[in-house]
Parts: sequence; structure tokens; C-alpha cells
Amino acid sequence: MKRILPVVLAVFLLAGCSPLIEQKDTITIWHWMTDRQDAFTRLAQQYEQKTGVKVRFELYAPSDIYSRKIVAAAQARALPDIFGILGEKKRLALFVESGFVADLTDEFEKNDALWEKSFFEKALNVNRFEPDNAYKVKPGIYGVPLDVTNIQMLYNEELFVKAGIKEPPETFDQFLENIAVLNRLGIDGFVSGWGENWMIDCFSSIYALNIMGEEKVMATYRGEVSYTDEDWIKVLSLFKTMRDHKALVPGIVTKGNKYAEQDFALGRAAFAFNGSWCVNVYDKMNPALQYKVMLPPRVDPDVPMQIWGGAGSSFVVNQTAGNRQRIIDFLKWLTGKEQQVFLSQETKNLPSNREALSEIPDVLLQFAKAMDITTHPSLWPYNESPLVTEAFCKGIQAIIIGEATPEKVATDVQRLKEREMKRERQ
Repeated sequence: MKRILPVVLAVFLLAGCSPLIEQKDTITIWHWMTDRQDAFTRLAQQYEQKTGVKVRFELYAPSDIYSRKIVAAAQARALPDIFGILGEKKRLALFVESGFVADLTDEFEKNDALWEKSFFEKALNVNRFEPDNAYKVKPGIYGVPLDVTNIQMLYNEELFVKAGIKEPPETFDQFLENIAVLNRLGIDGFVSGWGENWMIDCFSSIYALNIMGEEKVMATYRGEVSYTDEDWIKVLSLFKTMRDHKALVPGIVTKGNKYAEQDFALGRAAFAFNGSWCVNVYDKMNPALQYKVMLPPRVDPDVPMQIWGGAGSSFVVNQTAGNRQRIIDFLKWLTGKEQQVFLSQETKNLPSNREALSEIPDVLLQFAKAMDITTHPSLWPYNESPLVTEAFCKGIQAIIIGEATPEKVATDVQRLKEREMKRERQ
């Protein structure tokens, strides 16, 4: 899919773009969010009663099917009025450069930037292109965040009480002390979906930021710092330390995230590493589960933690859609406080509108309080090669099962990094 889209959009660029979607009586929206279709339909009915404007939400799932449909619609010049673009930021850039996505900056800046100020800044930044951006897209805001998300750690309150642990750990050493107490009682410590590379990448990168800082991480991605550097060895050694302290549930390197979520929801582990979407998941798996949110414990207590987060899902406006203002008016209403509260309560997702936080469930509020310290690869000035990232994550899995040392993984990853850099220079 990632190989096809740039080729398809490049053809569109050469062909040029002309108005393709005629003005219609109904605002048509395509999305992939199965958990929100009922709520969206109810909001559409409410909006029609309020304004007389019809809105139709069309669901296409799962997400890979949805993404293929969007590409096909772009090729046929038949995109709906509003749609979402899944994937990396460069994919959004391709759609913008191909003339399929409207620049909404002027709307966000109206009335002293009233609409813009209602959102979490980190959520808007996912759809914002700054001056001199790497994609050469005209600076501006090109999407509207519907919700936000971040990834933190959770702890089971009942298991904490059973183990006599009064407070969640703030440092990694305190975390290991908690693990020792849990082990003595036969309680598994930590679970996450580390059968999925992106979850390992997320966990390891936030600790890399804590241990060495963003500039050194970016310098590594640029090829200026080696993965054999002592700080990267420290990052890799965290996984050996957790293994040696029996902190990890058995089989963690083969667990998909949904199975890890089951483990935590059913009380099989005291700690979990997961995203804010888990609130909805845990509620369905075990409504009686008592848990709270915590930041991952710091290795360097003097360096604040950063966590992955940003816009969870966003809508963009078709550049060729008729009656642009009618469409934007609906999006402003959809992201208003009352509608955001409704969506959050119905789907247990974090609202993108700051004003809605006062009326959302407490556990979601715990996630929301950390939005100002979020980061994400889509916002970084540099990203690592996917092949190198994959090798790094598989190396961590090898460390956890005792098949490799941190030093060996670092050496192997650096060799691959050097080969990739040489290939790119050719």
C-alpha cells in the first residue's frame, strides 16, 4: 500500500486537478471508525434537525480496506466532502500536494484563532506543516482532529493493594522494587503487546529520549551517532534488566496487543503499557476493572518523560468539494464542546477539544493531563529507516528471550544502519 500511493498521487500531480465534486445537498463523510458509527449517525441527525443540512457518515472497515478505497477514489476523482487519511504524515503531504486536501488555516485563525485555541496544540500539529517542512508543503493546517490519544502505563489498583504498594513508581528503580514485591506474591508484573514492533518502538524510543535527549536520538537517525554508543546500550539494557528481574509476563514477545489487553483486563498483570484507547477496550472486557494511569517510570530522574501522543483520528476537507463553508461549519460544530463530550462519553476516546475535559470519565482525564508532554515520530525532524527500526525491535525481542546481548544487538543494528546509509547515497 505504501508503495502504491505515492505512484498514484504522482500521476495525479502530472495530470493536474480540476473541480470534480459537484455541490450536493448532503455532506458525505467517509471513515473507518467502527466504534463511532452509531454516535456519528446520532450527531448527524441532531445537526440536520438544528440546521436542515443533511450529513451522511459512510463506514468502510477495516482500516486497510478504507485506505484502499480512498486511493481508488482519488484516482477516480470521486473523493467525498470529508474523509480521513491514515498513515504517516508524508501520506497527508502527498494528498495535499496533489490538490485533494483543503488548507484550513484561515478558518482556524478567524475570530482571534478561536477554533484553533479550542484544540490541544499537539493534536493540531499532526495536521500542521511548519515553514520549511521536509515535505515542501505550503505552511498551514490541513486537518481537523476528532480526538487525541497518548500511550502511558496503567496499574491495577487491586493488585497494588494486595501487594501493599501504596503509590505508583516514579523512577525505574522504584518500578523494579515493585516488581520484586509482586514476584514474591506470584503476581506477574508487566504486560504489553510486544509481539508488535510498533509497541516496542514506542517504549524504547521514549526511554531513549529520557536517557539521551531528543537531539542525540535525532543525530543517531541522521547517522552521526552510532547505535553502539553507551546511551543506546543503556536503552537496550533496560529490556535485559526487566528480563533478569522477572518483570515481564511469559511470552510477551509473541503477544499481540489485544491479547496483552486481555491479560491486564483480567488481572493477570499489575502493570501494562498501552494507549488511551484501552479505556474502551478494558470496559468491554472487564467493566469491574479498577486501574489508574501513570507515566512510564524515569531512568534519569532529572529528565522529564515524553510519551507518544497526538491526534488519534482526523478529518480533512476535499479541496474540490462544493460549498466549502457549509462543510467547515459542520466540522466546527462536530468539534464543539457538547459534541466532543458526547463522543467521549459514548466511545471512551479522548476529546480533541480542551473545553470538553471537564465532563469526561476520570480515567480519560488522567490520560488527557499528559497531552502537553506528548511527542510522536510524525512530528520529529528525522525518522529512522523502517528496516533499521525493525531490526532494533527484533533485537529487543531477542534480548528478552535470552538469544542476544544488548551489545550484540547494537552492533548488528549499526551495521545495518551503515549499509542503509550507503545504499541511500548511491
